[in-house]
Amino acid sequence: MMYQHIKTGLYKMRWETLCLLCMVMLLCLAFYPHLPNRAADPSCNEAPPLFKTRSFEWMKPRSILPHGTKLLQGKHITPPKDSRCILPSGTNLRPEEHIDYLLDLCSRKDVQTSTSWGAPIIWDGMFDPELYDAFYTEQNVTVALTVFAVGKYLDAYLKDFLTSAEKHFMPGLRVVYYVFTDSPERVPEIQLGPQRSIVIMKVEKHKRWQDISMMRMLTISNVIESHIRHQAQYVFCLDVDQMFLSRWGSEALGDFVAQLHAAFYNKPEDSFTYDRNPKSMAYMYKGDHYYHAAIFGGTWENVQRLAESCYLGIMTDKRNEVEALWHDESHLNKYFWIVKPTKVLSPEYCWSTIFEGGSKLHFARLLWAKKHYNDLRQ
Repeated sequence: MMYQHIKTGLYKMRWETLCLLCMVMLLCLAFYPHLPNRAADPSCNEAPPLFKTRSFEWMKPRSILPHGTKLLQGKHITPPKDSRCILPSGTNLRPEEHIDYLLDLCSRKDVQTSTSWGAPIIWDGMFDPELYDAFYTEQNVTVALTVFAVGKYLDAYLKDFLTSAEKHFMPGLRVVYYVFTDSPERVPEIQLGPQRSIVIMKVEKHKRWQDISMMRMLTISNVIESHIRHQAQYVFCLDVDQMFLSRWGSEALGDFVAQLHAAFYNKPEDSFTYDRNPKSMAYMYKGDHYYHAAIFGGTWENVQRLAESCYLGIMTDKRNEVEALWHDESHLNKYFWIVKPTKVLSPEYCWSTIFEGGSKLHFARLLWAKKHYNDLRQ
């Protein structure tokens, strides 16, 4: 009799345990599909401070694609064989109400049109410029453009830069030029369009051109805080020794925009000139692409974060008596590896005739001016 009771009790315990396990499994199945979506929502993953240690390597690369983006869910894509279009035909990067939804990623079979994390790489032929301009005009968008013209760079390049920008930069949109110079009285007068304005700000001239290049990040962060955030939704930061040749328009606008360095486009990764010094905050042992510091942009919030991070990295290096290989560009590449750009501009948005591979370009939109470094940097 006692054996029968024990046996019945064991059966009952097994049945209750089985029921409990089933309930746990059902709960997991019910909630698990929501976990990846929650993890992919940037609002649920606050970024830790960038300078917790001497190196960025403790952080994993992350994307800042906006909430609602249809692509990826945190996974990278393996490119299909024998194709330069990295995403399947018909893939959309944005919800239908955004103009980037209409980007035709597979219109160019000869070039890579998206990154592995789903950011479009903008080439001619992928977009309708009239639709883009109409979309951002309706959004009542203002774009800030910052440029530094210090020392001999002012006389050599600024007039051509601003004159060509008036013809080709963000046509049809409101633009505010922020010119930083050590000689405001020498800034040339430019005939501006009805939606264009210019703000001239005096900055200190440093003894070394490397310091001018690096310290611009602090200036950009400060002027975003004091002026740009109250006037413009987007900001682009460009080098002055360039000239616009054709449309450089609203298709370039995005949350966080990087420029592929034309010198390294289609080159193997081991040729990328990342900073390989482990003592530097810009140290990288690998990356996705090599980006050009001559152009970067996005919403003012994202550009300010980048500028602040690069400045802090530069100052940390200075305290440790280290200088990154390519100064602010090295720190910029490090930041773009950690915080992925949401849009990447192809080399046609910043080109030089000294580079190979121009056959891929339908035309150059911005061209490097002729360099006279020996004279300009004295």
